[in-house]
Amino acid sequence: MTATAIMPPRRLIARTLGTPGALAGSIILVVLVFGAIFAPLISPYDPNATRVCPRLAAPSLDYVFGCDLFGRDIFSRILHGSRLSLAVGLLTVAISLIAGTLIGMVIAFLGGRVDRIGVRLLDVMLGFPAIVLAILIVAVLGVGAFNAALAVGISGIPRIARVVRSATLTLVGREFVDSARAVGASQARILRRHLLPNLMPIVIVLGSLDLGTAILSTATLSFLGLGAQPPQAEWGAMLSAGREFMRYAPWTMIFPGLALFLAVMSVNLVGDRLSHILDPRASKHD
Repeated sequence: MTATAIMPPRRLIARTLGTPGALAGSIILVVLVFGAIFAPLISPYDPNATRVCPRLAAPSLDYVFGCDLFGRDIFSRILHGSRLSLAVGLLTVAISLIAGTLIGMVIAFLGGRVDRIGVRLLDVMLGFPAIVLAILIVAVLGVGAFNAALAVGISGIPRIARVVRSATLTLVGREFVDSARAVGASQARILRRHLLPNLMPIVIVLGSLDLGTAILSTATLSFLGLGAQPPQAEWGAMLSAGREFMRYAPWTMIFPGLALFLAVMSVNLVGDRLSHILDPRASKHD
C-alpha cells in the first residue's frame, strides 16, 4: 500500500489545460510536435538541399522564412530541426531522470555511509555549473548530437538526485514502508512497489520543468559547435550559422531563435501548471 495515489491521466490532462497559459503552451507544444512528426510531408524542400532558393533570400510567399547562406529553405530546416531538438531534449531528460531518481532513492533508502558518500559526490558535481560540466563531458566523449544529449543528461543528474533523495527521506519512515519491512519485503521490492510510485508526481514535475532547460542546453552546445554538426538541421546550429549575417539577413537567426523560444516557453508553461497540480500544498487551494 502506498501513501499517495497518482492522479488518473484524463483528470490530470483536464486540470493541466485549466489555465490560459497552460492551454496556450499545450497548443504550441502540440503544433511543434506535429510539425516534427510530419516534417517530411510538410516541408516544401529537402532541408539539406542547397541552391533551392537564392542565397540569403528574404522571406517571401515562395520561401516563407527566407533562405540561408547556402540557398537552403529555412522553414524546411526548422521543421526538420524540431525533430532533432525535441528528440535530443527528451533523451536528455530521460537520462537525468532515470539515473537521478535511482541514485536519489537508493542512497536515501540505504542511508548511513552510502548516503554520506553519495551526497558528497553529488555536491562535488553540483559545484560545477551544469553547462560547464556538460562541455567537459563533451570534450571527453567528442562532439555530436547524441554526445551532447548524454552530456547534458549527466550534468542534470546531481540536481534530480538531490531532490529525489530529500523526498525519499520523508517516506522511508512512514507506516507503509515499515509494514512492508515487517512482512519481509525485499529492499528492491520496497523501492519499486512502495517508494517509486509515491515519488512519481515529483519525478513528473522535475521532468516537465527540466525539458525546456534540456532543449536550451543542447541548443547551446550546438551553437558552440559541440552538438549537432553540419549539415544537420538543428535550431542551435542554425543560430550559430546565421550570426554572421544578423545585420543584413536577420531572418537566418530570428526564425530558429523564435522556434527555440516557443518550444522552451510552451514546455515551461505546461511544467509550471503540472507543478502546481501535483504539489499537495498547492492542490489544496486549486
